[in-house]
Parts: sequence; C-alpha cells; structure tokens
Amino acid sequence: MRITGLGHAGMFIETTGGNIICDPVLGPSFYGSWFPFPDNRGLDWEKLGREADFLYISHRHRDHFDPALLERYIRKDIEVLLPEYPTDDLEQDIRALGYENITYAPAGEIIQRGELKIMITPLRAPSDGPIGDSSLSVDDGSGSVLNQNDSHPLDLEKLLKFGKPDAYFTQVSGAIWWPMVYDLPLDAKQNFAQLKREAQNKRAMYYIEKVDAPHVFPMAGPPMFLRDDLFDFNGTGRNGESIFTDQKQFLAHMKELAPQYDGQLFIPGTVVTVEGGQVSTEQTLYTEAEIAHIFDEKWDYLEEQRATRQQEILDEEASRAEVIPPAEMLEAIKSWWEPLLKKSRTIRLGVGGNVRFRIGELDMVVDFPKAKVREYAGEECIYWYTIPADLVSTNIRDREIDWSNSIFLSMQFSVGRSGKFNEFLTTFLKCLSVDRIEYVENWYQEQTDQTEDAEIGDWVVQRRCPHLRADLTRTGKIDEDGVLTCSMHDWKWDLKTGKCLSTSGHPIRAAKIDDVTDDALRPAV
Repeated sequence: MRITGLGHAGMFIETTGGNIICDPVLGPSFYGSWFPFPDNRGLDWEKLGREADFLYISHRHRDHFDPALLERYIRKDIEVLLPEYPTDDLEQDIRALGYENITYAPAGEIIQRGELKIMITPLRAPSDGPIGDSSLSVDDGSGSVLNQNDSHPLDLEKLLKFGKPDAYFTQVSGAIWWPMVYDLPLDAKQNFAQLKREAQNKRAMYYIEKVDAPHVFPMAGPPMFLRDDLFDFNGTGRNGESIFTDQKQFLAHMKELAPQYDGQLFIPGTVVTVEGGQVSTEQTLYTEAEIAHIFDEKWDYLEEQRATRQQEILDEEASRAEVIPPAEMLEAIKSWWEPLLKKSRTIRLGVGGNVRFRIGELDMVVDFPKAKVREYAGEECIYWYTIPADLVSTNIRDREIDWSNSIFLSMQFSVGRSGKFNEFLTTFLKCLSVDRIEYVENWYQEQTDQTEDAEIGDWVVQRRCPHLRADLTRTGKIDEDGVLTCSMHDWKWDLKTGKCLSTSGHPIRAAKIDDVTDDALRPAV
C-alpha cells in the first residue's frame, strides 16, 4: 500500500484492490480565504485523476470537497464511496456534478473488493462538520491505514474493530474562526487563541493514544491565508492571536509527550509505503531545503505565495453575485428563515435572544424567541455580526444551506457577543433547510433522554456528555475543584451546580458519591 499526500486532508491511497482518491482540494476555499499549506499545485493532478478507481469525500466542507477540481480532473464514471449521513446534501452535490456510480457505505460496515476492505465511519451530530463528518479505514492485506481527517469519532471501539492501523492520519490544526474575528482586545485574543491551540493539541493526543498506531501523520491543515486582510492570521498569528498549529509544530509537541510513536511529516508529495507492518516515508515534491524554508522561514514562504496568487483571489471575487438591495435582501432572508425558525423550537429556546446582522446597508435582527426576521430597531442583542453584502448575496443566489461553513470559515466578517458561545445559534446557521432543521430538532430531543449514570472519581455523573454524547468514563476528567472536562472538545462543567462553563445550556446531571441516595440521580437545573 502507498499513500501520497495531496495537501490539506487529501491523499491518494494505492492498494492491491484499486486506488482511492480522498478529499482532493486545490482551492482556494471559503470565498477565496483558504489555500492548502504547503502549495499543492505541483502534483500531477491529471495522472491522479486518471489512475483513481474510487472517490471518497469525507464531508461537505469546501476544504474537503472542491467541485472545480472534481470537474477538471476526476472522471464521471468513477466509483464514489458515499458516507451514510442523515441528510442527502453531499449526495446531491456529487450528483449535481454528474457522478452517478455511487456506492452507499453503511455506517461501520465493511465494503470488500477482493483483498481490499474499506469501512467508512460517519458522525451525525449537529456539531460534526455540516451535520456529517467521517473517517476512512482501509486494509488490502499488505497494510492498513486510518484516515480520520478532521472527524472526532465517539465510539472508538467500534471504529477499531476494523483493526489497528499501521499508519494513522489525523487532523491536528483547527478549523474555526474563534477568536480571530471577534471584537476583543488583542491580549484577550492571544489568551483565547493559546487556550484553543492547547485544546486542539490535547484532543489530537487523546486520539493518537487511543488509536495507538505506531506511525502517525498529522494533516488536515493549517490553511494559508493569502488575502491581504487575513494574512496576519496565518499560523499562530502575526501577533499570537490565531489558532493554527502546523505539522512540524505538532510533531515536536507529540515527540515531547509521546515519543513512543513515530510521527512523520505529511505534506503534498509525501509518499508513505506500508508493507507487512513496516512503514517508510519519502518526499517527492519538495526537497529538504524547500521543506526547511516552508516551515522554518514560514512568513517568507507565505509572502512568496501571496505575491503570486492574487489572481486566484480576484477570480473568486468576480464569481460572486451582485449585491442585492437591502429591502430585497431582507425579504429574501425573511421568507427563507422564518419558516425554519418556526420548526426550531429547541434551537430558538437555546439561542434565547435577538441576533443582529449588519449586511452592507441592511441592518436586521433575528428574533429567535418569536421566530421573526425584521429590521433592527435598537433591540438588545446577544450576538452581532458584520458581514459583507456580496457574501450574503452569493449565499442567497446559491441557496447555500450552511452559512457557518461558508461565510464564517471565510473569516471575512466580524462578530461580537454578550456572554458565552452559543452552540444553538451556530447550529441554526449551518442548518438552513427543512431536512437539516428537522433532523437537528429530533437529535436535540434525543439528547434529553435519561441515560445511565457512572462513577468518575468521587462523583456520580451522567455517563453521556451533554454536548455530543461521548462516554465520559473514557473522555472525562474531574479536577480538585469539581470541574469536569470532556477531552473530545474541551467543554467543561461545574459539577456542584451542573452548569456548563463553555456555553449556554447543556447542563449535566451530577452528585457527590456520598450524597447519592436510593433515589435516582436528578437532572441538574
């Protein structure tokens, strides 16, 4: 088996039963904001497309799903391996490009092609990508790999029943706009960015230790930001206010914490050969001197990239829709969102207030409690966004149902808030279709089920995390102050009160072991 890095989360897996091209992206993605780091244009994309037998797109994020690349390089009769998601948005996108040879991959079931075994493990929570993320397990008899990309599976036992991988590929860099675009003082941004990087490192190490593969390849980021207005957000930021750890930085971190694992650089042109449990690596696109320049003289490399790639940014900007006049834009959003808000009882209660959107000349408010969209009239708001009108006009033109993972990941906006992060608001903005809203509402209702309790240290706590239902006996740690941290996403709870310290809502059920009576443990208020 051979695995060639294609940039970002992309890879080309050559096996005895056929070749799988995974998440190929050239970009730029998210309104011209994200470019793969390092530059991956030097790969032979014609050859890769010609020799691929299977196409695997892990999820619908545009840093994993690049329609322009697929149209140009991937033939239409290729066999597409489709994750089993609760809504068919990814399938519709793929079919719209002309791909009809689709193999549905039931969750956790093995697809066999001779000696080749393939398993796709999807995630389906509202926070998993745009309602969907997945990992790919591959074994052809000569070697096995787990391509986790940027999914965060909860049930690792089920995933690892496929077999322990020889080589493990996983995300270590973030994909979020916090805290860079927030209206915060620089020192606050620096502090929050450091905390976010630490949380990302902690989560990556959690998976590395649980999977326990001997050879580890960090991937799926970071991006390059080559727009002038975003350039300082590269890496950890010009001023330390950004969240993006690169591959070499994480490898150094992993070597310090877990030297028993063989961590290797995985960038465009890296070829990993797996045979009989042995793994070797070579770089075919970049020389050692070029790699040193890319990582050790990063800002110089980024300046060179910025100087030569402005036309790609201009081309993307030229493809945007004409700006819709304010009155027409308000009516378009109102007629689109209000029916969805009426179906979103749990989300409306979870947001619990007004959200202001300043979009060019339009100043509007979304009243979540009343399920109304109207002009802003001075109401008190819990969040306030400022977004370029051409981005919103384009999303309206394209009927883009996921604004969180289009406009927000572009980072071409600004936002402020009063209080904590509100997951329900972000979820609504990635679920702008009836199918998604209905699925999410049902999903949230299921989370209120009274699941079993478990002992963790001196506490009895509900076994399932209120956020994404991870098993807290495996992912939870309680400090001496009675604060529970779930290592999956670094969310925290004060067990004495049951209150979530990371976001609004999501209380946890907990009690000291000595205080538990014969009565059932009651939900915290």
